[in-house]
Amino acid sequence: MGNERVYNFSAGPSMLPLEVLERAGSEITNYQGSGMSVMEMSHRSKVFQKIFDDTQAKFRKLMNVPEGYKVLFLQGGASTQFSMAPLNLIGKTGKADYAVTGNFSNIAYKEAKKYGEINLAASSADKNHTYIPTQDQLKLDPEASYFYYCANNTIYGTEWQYVPETNGVPIVCDMSSDILSRPVDVSKYGIIFAGAQKNMAPAGLTVVIIKEELAGNELPYTPLMMNYKTMIDKDSMYNTPPCWCIYVLGLVLDWLESKGGIHGMEAIKHAKAQMLYDVIDNSKLFTCAVEPGSRSDMNVVFRTGNDELDAKFVKESVEAGFTNLKGHRSVGGMRASIYNAMPTEGVEKLCDFIKAFDQNH
Repeated sequence: MGNERVYNFSAGPSMLPLEVLERAGSEITNYQGSGMSVMEMSHRSKVFQKIFDDTQAKFRKLMNVPEGYKVLFLQGGASTQFSMAPLNLIGKTGKADYAVTGNFSNIAYKEAKKYGEINLAASSADKNHTYIPTQDQLKLDPEASYFYYCANNTIYGTEWQYVPETNGVPIVCDMSSDILSRPVDVSKYGIIFAGAQKNMAPAGLTVVIIKEELAGNELPYTPLMMNYKTMIDKDSMYNTPPCWCIYVLGLVLDWLESKGGIHGMEAIKHAKAQMLYDVIDNSKLFTCAVEPGSRSDMNVVFRTGNDELDAKFVKESVEAGFTNLKGHRSVGGMRASIYNAMPTEGVEKLCDFIKAFDQNH
């Protein structure tokens, strides 16, 4: 088993750890003697409640979530949070600050405009999102209800290396693509949310960490299912939660623990990314447009500068056992998404492939 698997560099849904898939597979028809699959269980059953509680507790422990914060297991992807955050928070002053550093923060910014007065606190569009604005480049509105940013930009390959200082304004952060890859001081945030399909579990689960005192100020027309208070009061079980995804998240958290937790994972993921950037920077053919200091450890973007050569690279990479190295259609080039589950060996093999391609051309 396992040797016919490709090295999957997809930006999401992305690869899951092989041990996790094998364990889920071994329990798929009969979960721990229950006589049924987790996919078939009532979410109100004792056996599922235990899976739910254990997963939530493991997540809190690994992320070091402080008292006064709730962990919610929701649906609708990170994109639903683009509406949910303003609906629940903007009512305080009718204003919010947004930093736009890529595709998804831009969509969130446009969505928030439906609900209040939005100040563009920063944008990296002037250099095609190849950098992250520094603290002194942020134009903050002291009356903002919250400040919003996206921690890692999958399409452009940039990542925030600091937490913005907002003078007490709650921070809302989309961490979909780098959650669980580095330590986070949760107490600095009002809300952290993440779609599961990159570093946590299959698509279908969205994890939200929310400071409880922020809930309960939703706009009067906020849909029932998009009210944080509803979800906090019912511990994410107002309706049927994404049961299977929650179970797989629990398995991923066990796997992460075995790798030395988040601090252990940070060392592994940074070494993988550094190895890849070094090969790209030292090649004759390939370049990475992202400014050092803003480069993502999760999504490494690179190109030759020649569309035909890029296409040839992608085609030959598939033949060599790598998948999904083609860049996002809006930027072209190549992108290697190297989330937690990508083994170091996969990155080493990709580095060898890049070196060989560089020499041949």
